[in-house]
Amino acid sequence: MTSSPITQVPRVDQARGFTLIELLVVMAIIGVLVGLLLPAVQAAREAARRASCVNNLKQIGLALHNYDSTYQTLPPGYISNFTDAGTDTGPGWGWGAMLLPNLEQSPSFSSINFGRAIEDPSNQTARLPSFNVYLCPSDTVRPSWEAMMRDPSGTPTQVICQVAPSNYVGMFGTGEPGVDGDGVFYRDSRVGLRDITDGTSMTIAAGERSHRLGEATWVGSVTGAILYPAPGDNDGVGRPRTEDAPGMILGHAGEKKGPGDPNGDVNQFYSTHAGGGVNFLFADGHVAFLKSTMNYNTYLALATRAGGETISGDY
Repeated sequence: MTSSPITQVPRVDQARGFTLIELLVVMAIIGVLVGLLLPAVQAAREAARRASCVNNLKQIGLALHNYDSTYQTLPPGYISNFTDAGTDTGPGWGWGAMLLPNLEQSPSFSSINFGRAIEDPSNQTARLPSFNVYLCPSDTVRPSWEAMMRDPSGTPTQVICQVAPSNYVGMFGTGEPGVDGDGVFYRDSRVGLRDITDGTSMTIAAGERSHRLGEATWVGSVTGAILYPAPGDNDGVGRPRTEDAPGMILGHAGEKKGPGDPNGDVNQFYSTHAGGGVNFLFADGHVAFLKSTMNYNTYLALATRAGGETISGDY
């Protein structure tokens, strides 16, 4: 009897895994792709943050126009009584506080006792809320910061009160913020859009201040406070010089420092946006990004409301 041949069944090999070299190659490829994509993702996020900042300023511009339509004047830079020598005695509330009803924040506005000083205990709750419309998403700020008295070297001598942060300050003009500025906002100012004879499209109303340069607030000017670079701030932005309380709510163009100059004082303008400049709100409501390399005399002219300067439309 002849036996039939045995049919061989093909053997199926076990699934083969990746070798160490193959894994390393894949990881290297993924690393390269991440390295290529990450800057693009970061750039897209910053573009979104910058657009949000521009939108905040446009909302503030619309609120200023609504305020002017109601009262035939823009809000004062800040309100304060003063001594015969001209020294502020408070209460200090600023243009940011005055605008709250026009920014859909009427309950917060109603909680403020404008007849009492910012630092008065009755206003402790009113001076601490943060509002997104006053905050640039590209900047990192604390929920509140301390307004302090300081000695001439900048060393704190007394904490006056805590205030909410802001990244937008009004344009005082070309001098140190306080009294009788040549810009749109100053102590007890009553500048209306009709008073901006340089043209509302050629006059800065407000601009950005990153807290890397100096702290700011929507609240106002806390009487007796002195501004100084934040503790531990050694990032090379801003000069270690003391500045007076109106700089909490106002900024200035001057001292031969362009917009966004990292060597500016704590009461000037600065942003963390790429491009080396600052977003500014103009009195007509449009927003423009002014670079630190722009013509300095043009910057000064844009900071004043009635200087009579001739300015090119391309700035």
